[in-house]
Amino acid sequence: MNTRVNDEPAAASLTEQAYGVLRDRLVMLEIKPGEPINEERLRTELGVGRTPIREALKRLEQERLVVAFPRRGTFATDVNISDLAHISEVRRTLEPLAASASAERATAEDRAALTELRSRLDTTPSGDNIELLRTDVGVHRAIYRCVHNPFLEDTLISYDNLATRIWCVFLPRLSGMAGHVDEHVPLLTAIIEGDAKKAGELASQHVIGFERAIRALI
Repeated sequence: MNTRVNDEPAAASLTEQAYGVLRDRLVMLEIKPGEPINEERLRTELGVGRTPIREALKRLEQERLVVAFPRRGTFATDVNISDLAHISEVRRTLEPLAASASAERATAEDRAALTELRSRLDTTPSGDNIELLRTDVGVHRAIYRCVHNPFLEDTLISYDNLATRIWCVFLPRLSGMAGHVDEHVPLLTAIIEGDAKKAGELASQHVIGFERAIRALI
């Protein structure tokens, strides 16, 4: 009985590890839309057992990043541009809410971390769209953590992941990606300074700008 209890945190940690790796590969389209998920290869590559992989895939299915078919296996979901309007509708509501809440709730430690993150934005290679997009994802997740609401944070991450997959589809044709990431500097500043109203306004502009940039390419 004691062995089972002691094993639970380790199993949870391995599941979280598998989930994090798989999620980010799916989000950045390193695992292509429609591509089958090779569980055996993942187990070997990540050094984890069958259970952590399967638990991670269940979670990813709930987040619309994979889909499982009986007797066929699990596949990365397709990226449907028709979903852009639905995703953007949710993000136009939640992103300003999160930015405002972060400005009000961020701890001193949170603000120090955001200040460090803001200083690192200057070092991101402006010509590397993939790295810029990774930076964009990292900034959003850092802001979500400052909301200190795990339910809202999970929802925000889920929709940002879906939006990022759409970004990735159009990444070769996108220009001005560096400018999109640079928009985070005043947003982070507003949160660090506790200006909830300004943070919300800037987050709203950021989301609207994303949708416009994608629609211009459709």
